[in-house]
Amino acid sequence: MDLSFSFFWQQVTSSPAVMITVFLTLCVIFLNGCTDAPNAIATCVSTRSLNVDAAIIMAAVCNFAGVFVMTMVNSTVAATITNMVNFGGHSDQALVALSAALFSIVVWSALAWYFGIPTSESHSLIAGLSGAAIALQGGLSGINGAEWVKVLYGLVLSTVIGFFSGYFVCKLVAWLCRNMDRRRTDGFFRHAQVGGAAAMAFMHGAQDGQKFMGVLLLVICLSNGRENASGVGMPVWLLLLCSLVIGIGTSAGGKKIIKSVGMDMVRLEKYQGFSADIAGALCILVSTVFGIPVSTTHTKTTAIMGVGAVKRLSAINFKVVQDMALTWLLNFPGCGLIGFFMAKLFMVLF
Repeated sequence: MDLSFSFFWQQVTSSPAVMITVFLTLCVIFLNGCTDAPNAIATCVSTRSLNVDAAIIMAAVCNFAGVFVMTMVNSTVAATITNMVNFGGHSDQALVALSAALFSIVVWSALAWYFGIPTSESHSLIAGLSGAAIALQGGLSGINGAEWVKVLYGLVLSTVIGFFSGYFVCKLVAWLCRNMDRRRTDGFFRHAQVGGAAAMAFMHGAQDGQKFMGVLLLVICLSNGRENASGVGMPVWLLLLCSLVIGIGTSAGGKKIIKSVGMDMVRLEKYQGFSADIAGALCILVSTVFGIPVSTTHTKTTAIMGVGAVKRLSAINFKVVQDMALTWLLNFPGCGLIGFFMAKLFMVLF
């Protein structure tokens, strides 16, 4: 199968279906940079370890590096996404269904960004793809249950483990520094938190970048007449393209989400921000190595809640948490239904 950029570009320029699908995929990657990637640096900004513009530039660079480096080392998350659904049938119908799934994610993510609510493009992607596959196949035969189980594992990892890892890492840091001068530790944690935020941004790129590369790889396979991307390697130009788009998205639209996650939800001190970053990055690293697609939004925000709970539960702004939880709860059924009905509509229109 031809995986060269020249062949890909030829397919984009010669097939309206491929062009629309690729455009929507790049829009989703861009919106992921706007709404998901800023979670990585929110705590760093809220504790004034970095100003917002410098933090966004750092996140864009680290997201780029995370996508590129981690995929070269371990691309199992991308494989999970490409194998999770089977559109089957003719490749042109599959591209139409895939476009519908991506359209649902763009609509959902744009609304979440507008209202400043950090939604999960990871779960939106999974739900939208599943809804479109069900519409195309006329039932659950388009869903690979073995791969979907990993999504459920990821949902638990990114919430429960995110919270408790944030709680215990913060407890450990506070215990280790219990006899130290507060002014000296603040200076140390200011610099340490920049490193922690960079690690979190790197792991966001490694996890979320792979998901959307998996979608683009599926587009390439469908345009080559293949039904899935099993056993297909990831071309380097695809890594660079996804890395660049997610970095631009972070640079363009991160400030609203930084405010919601880093400033409104919990007021953090520098050591607490460092604890949340390290806890979140470790959870995502483990998930990525084992090929489990997790939500970086859920992981980071629940890690922040865990850190806030160390002091007292009342330190958490539960109104912000409630808004986020409602968005997360509606994510799967909302995007799944939009993906399903848009796939039905697109197949009639095109």
